[in-house]
Amino acid sequence: MQMFRGKLSLDLGVALERKPIGCSAVGTRKPPISLQKIPAMGYVQEARENHVKKKVEEALRSKMKQKALKECDQYTSKYAQCAAGKTISVVWQCRKQAKELNDCLHQFTNDAVLEEMKKEYMLQENQKGSSRV
Repeated sequence: MQMFRGKLSLDLGVALERKPIGCSAVGTRKPPISLQKIPAMGYVQEARENHVKKKVEEALRSKMKQKALKECDQYTSKYAQCAAGKTISVVWQCRKQAKELNDCLHQFTNDAVLEEMKKEYMLQENQKGSSRV
């Protein structure tokens, strides 16, 4: 590090204001993502393409869960029949039905399914936008 007239020059080439003694330590700022060298740019590009607002993502998750429950209805009813009239013993007596239900639900509620739903949503939004023009 070298001192130059009130500025601190780091080896990174980033010039930061010098802070008076007693203030918090001088930190390094990361350059914006567009300037960072990221080895897996494909993932970043894909993430930008599928980026949706938080409320939209919550709605998509809700829709995904509803679809999963509908698809796994038979396993849900088997588990409910097993659990009827039981309290704590449901944990070990209905283990098989619970595992079957969870396996089925996981097929329809995972990150890959959510990403696919985001892609479909973005395609629909792009089509709506292009039809308005």
